[in-house]
Amino acid sequence: MRVLASILLILSLAACVGKPAIDDEKLSAREFNLEEFFDGQVLAKGQFQDVFGTVRRRFDVEVNGTWDGGVLTLVEDFVYEDSSTEQRIWTLRKTGPESWEGSAPGVLGLATGEERGDTFNWRYRIDLPVPDGTLRVSFDDWMWLLDDDRVLNRAYMKKYGVDIGEVIITFEKQP
Repeated sequence: MRVLASILLILSLAACVGKPAIDDEKLSAREFNLEEFFDGQVLAKGQFQDVFGTVRRRFDVEVNGTWDGGVLTLVEDFVYEDSSTEQRIWTLRKTGPESWEGSAPGVLGLATGEERGDTFNWRYRIDLPVPDGTLRVSFDDWMWLLDDDRVLNRAYMKKYGVDIGEVIITFEKQP
């Protein structure tokens, strides 16, 4: 019983860790335009770490994006440290000057996003492929434009409303 109480206390405390907000003060005058940054080839490196900070999986991603003036299509090709691969194809629609919605195989309903200054926030639920099946999780996905060619991405993952870990990715736009 003490072990269960300790685990619940740790998970409760982990859920209290501060997270970004779209209205947070911007640290630059840059404007993040998703369609500009992701139109073309972008390379990325990332990792998933659990709520205790243990790195569980690393990956490389090649993103090929096309923007047709209304729809941004992102073809993401993942290669994991164990040599397994995955492809996810996102279809994103700009719904307003700063708002987006999108879909991809495995995403439940529509993903919704908002740009504000140098920041983009994207929220969605997905059946995420994992080595032993799929895991249904919610993502609170944050991107910050660091310069014209780099984006830092930190995505918080929850299952049943409880934090289970996060994904950190660096994206670099290719010439």
